[in-house]
Amino acid sequence: MSNDPAAKEVAVLKTSCGEMTIAFWPDLAPKTVANFKKLAREGFYDGTAFHRIIKGFMVQGGCPNTKEGESGPPGTGDPGYKLKAEFSAKAHVRGVISMARSAHPDSAGSQFFLCHGEAKSLDRQYTAFGQLIKGDEVLEQLANVPTQAGGGGEKSVPISRVALESIQIVAQP
Repeated sequence: MSNDPAAKEVAVLKTSCGEMTIAFWPDLAPKTVANFKKLAREGFYDGTAFHRIIKGFMVQGGCPNTKEGESGPPGTGDPGYKLKAEFSAKAHVRGVISMARSAHPDSAGSQFFLCHGEAKSLDRQYTAFGQLIKGDEVLEQLANVPTQAGGGGEKSVPISRVALESIQIVAQP
């Protein structure tokens, strides 16, 4: 285990359904973890919303277009740059946090998802960078938010806003 204090940091996600705590895997995805922490510290995620929810699969957030007053389509925003993928053998199982991306492997920026169920098809295809260590009941609540069909016909758009009020990076208790 590292003596680096940053290696012992966690993210506390404050949502409209309660709080969740994420532990990071900097050994598997160092650039992704550093980027997530940087965006969280800058307040990038504050006031965004979970814009895509598929019960049994995942809940997705981190799009700046979900902030009040933004005009871009939810799910299309990023921080203005893309990250190189950091794929690993870590399984996408319930509670794993991973980067959302488009069809191009190196297209992740700020959007992330938390697995609600097992998603083996994503293994080695998406950058998993941490694990839920507290707040599984909040993940369950988020996954059970009623959804409706969006532009692509997928029934994944929350009927009412599911806020991601803030993400704080703190020392692991």
